[in-house]
Amino acid sequence: MFNIAILGCGKVAHLHAKAIRNIPNAQLSGVWSRTNETAKSFASEYNVEAFTDISKLVSEKEIDLVIVCTPHPFHLGPTLEAARAGANVLVEKPLASTLNDSDEMIRICKMQGVKLGVISQRRWYEPVKRIKTAIDEGKIGKPVFGTVNILGWRDKAYYDTDAWRGTWKMEGGGVLVNQAPHQLDILLWYMGEIEEVYGIWKNLNHPYIEVEDTAVAIIKFKNGGIGNIIVSNSTKPGIYGKVHVHGENGASVGVQTDGGAMFIAGMSGILEPPVNDIWTVPGEEQYLDQWEKEDAAFFQSHDPMVYYMQKQIEDFLAALSNNTDPLVSGEEGRKTVELYTAIYRSTRDNQPVKFPLQPETGRNNMDGRLV
Repeated sequence: MFNIAILGCGKVAHLHAKAIRNIPNAQLSGVWSRTNETAKSFASEYNVEAFTDISKLVSEKEIDLVIVCTPHPFHLGPTLEAARAGANVLVEKPLASTLNDSDEMIRICKMQGVKLGVISQRRWYEPVKRIKTAIDEGKIGKPVFGTVNILGWRDKAYYDTDAWRGTWKMEGGGVLVNQAPHQLDILLWYMGEIEEVYGIWKNLNHPYIEVEDTAVAIIKFKNGGIGNIIVSNSTKPGIYGKVHVHGENGASVGVQTDGGAMFIAGMSGILEPPVNDIWTVPGEEQYLDQWEKEDAAFFQSHDPMVYYMQKQIEDFLAALSNNTDPLVSGEEGRKTVELYTAIYRSTRDNQPVKFPLQPETGRNNMDGRLV
């Protein structure tokens, strides 16, 4: 039986608590939050104990795994404290808002001999896994062109729901840091390592927030392929999130991960099941309708917001049991942080950014964000 603690008791923490309830060999054993009253309220709802000290929580409850659900710029502190107390750490996406924090989290977890992972539960969607399998089996040849398109909308009411939203200090960024990490992670999973990025971000129609609501980037991948990213919270109404990959043999595969509107944890459900919206693998074109029906039926037979979170937590627990790496490790999570950091730096310096990126100490961009 694995003892799990949740650190940070906001909206997304409820999804994790419900997912843990569904795992036979795991139990929620305690919680901590930056605000003690929030922790007490959450603990009462799930009949566990609230703590004001992470080290004490890990020690007294013999915690095997903590799940960090604080706002993005505040992932570092709870991660380090839990790791130093001997707990493994699974962090809500993204790993951190900066490379500095990401590297410190990876370093300390390695030093303490604990595992570090990052939530990216959309990797477990059936249409997403189907594409990865097709690429790995060579069905499209080398992946040579990958795209991410997220056309979404966030209104003022959304940003007013939590004090941390929309600021560099509290959210760490905008659409790149909060809404796009799932699709960016999937693109990198499919296309591999990056060589160079040129990107531009803007705030097009949200004057009441500091961060970007739209970003565009062009990518050169190390395998010789290229990529394009278009992500936005400024297109009304919110429409979809898609990842497409085109191969050197002319075949294309794609997934619409989100449709109807973008999911908001604790505020909205998932309106449309994920679906393979492009599939031109020779001899398999006719399967699209069949897969759409099968995937929709499976998706709708579960609570998808909880089920896929459960699958990723189970993957992490299996890694603990077998002493292997989780599917989405800390190093995997760093790749997404590196990508959106490159877009911020490219905009700041008005030039392409070569990979790999190193943290910058004490240098700020035009909005005062430490990068």
